[in-house]
Amino acid sequence: MRISGNAGVTRFRTAVSAALGVLLLGAASVPAHAGSARSEQWHLDAMKAEEMWKTSTGDGVTVAIIDTGVDAKNPDLVGQVLKGLNLEHRLPGDEFDDYSGHGTGMAGLIAGTGRAAGGNGAFGLAPRAKILPVRLPDGAKAANQAAADQAFHKSASRAIRYAVDQGAKVVNISQGVTTGSDELTAAVEYAWKTGALIFASAGNSGDAANLVEYPAGTPGVVGVGAIGKNLHKTEESEYGPQVDLAAPGDEMIHACGGATGFCESHGTSDATALASASAALIWSKHPDWTNNQVLRVMLNTAGGPTSGARRNDYVGYGVVRPRIALKTPGDPGPADVYPLPDLAEAASPPAKASREPTGSAGAAGEKKPAAMTPAAAEGTHSTTLWLGLGVGAAAIVGAVIAALTIRSRRRKAAVPEMQPHGPSYSYQQQPSYPAYGPPPGAPGPNSPYGGTPGQGPNV
Repeated sequence: MRISGNAGVTRFRTAVSAALGVLLLGAASVPAHAGSARSEQWHLDAMKAEEMWKTSTGDGVTVAIIDTGVDAKNPDLVGQVLKGLNLEHRLPGDEFDDYSGHGTGMAGLIAGTGRAAGGNGAFGLAPRAKILPVRLPDGAKAANQAAADQAFHKSASRAIRYAVDQGAKVVNISQGVTTGSDELTAAVEYAWKTGALIFASAGNSGDAANLVEYPAGTPGVVGVGAIGKNLHKTEESEYGPQVDLAAPGDEMIHACGGATGFCESHGTSDATALASASAALIWSKHPDWTNNQVLRVMLNTAGGPTSGARRNDYVGYGVVRPRIALKTPGDPGPADVYPLPDLAEAASPPAKASREPTGSAGAAGEKKPAAMTPAAAEGTHSTTLWLGLGVGAAAIVGAVIAALTIRSRRRKAAVPEMQPHGPSYSYQQQPSYPAYGPPPGAPGPNSPYGGTPGQGPNV
């Protein structure tokens, strides 16, 4: 999650944003929330959250947030946060003391109740899901990047095992480092075998070095990229074979720390929180489904690339559409077959690798197009048939977007080839400009180790 530092961006966008909200609300027949934080949450309008909440609110599902802690006293999170685990002992407090505000923001996007400000607060996509917080060590306090990465692998691995042992069905890791490890891979495998799903942010250096981030690049983890209001991949969202799904991740209003209790942010961290919340909604309605079945339905109902490819390296198999998954999920497929190819690829020679999901009810027997490379997808990579909007609603969105200034998504220079390993704390740090990769051994623009991460300005 990156917090914008532009004063013109950090305030509520009451002109364009509210106008878009009104149009989308009208199209979705959703009551307005004038003057509230909810009225600024464009992603909930576009995803038709109120319609989904008639079917599922995430009740009965625990989502672990492995992050910087979660402020359980935030008005929009009171009663939502369970007792968790603190792995940062150099700082005062425990897992309920968020040292940067990032974890609280993720919790707000997932399970915010809207109770703040007399019922005018911000909602999460799964407002009745419970949050299990695990506070990771503050990487900014590490001696160097190598030490920080090692600490992350150790603590994140422990956090994953703890979370699933405590009954978390969904594990949200809006964090990452640019190295993988056997320890982390083993923890992910344990979570999968235990029956959980892990969603991790792809990272925010897509407009720079674009190094693969872990755990998003770890086999068995669902890597999540971000799209904006314009329905395109955001410039910062990383791309590559590690991206499995995408979700809104720009101009996101949510609960956080600070004077107002609300913040605006952008990044793949936010998108990951929405993917996790989507899984919680589906699992709440279908508690007898396995992790493989929940993920398979998410993949099969995602709004895929407009190019017609089954997937590409920018939005993966598409943008999460929990409303469609709840309404017409289709056959969830085999309970014991992981639907993504990365686990099989990790145990097979590269020549046998496949980018097709396995056991997919909607693709049985079909040979889907191979994943597009960044070069092959140039000019089309950022578009997607998004969120299941009807033709009329899509036209309304298009009309609003046409009035906005859309930045070009074309890259001005080639980016480094994807590394065999790669994560990075999909953190909320400010992007550095010019947006080029850091020198060898230096923290990337998404790493909290390059400076002290902050929760960002209130709105």
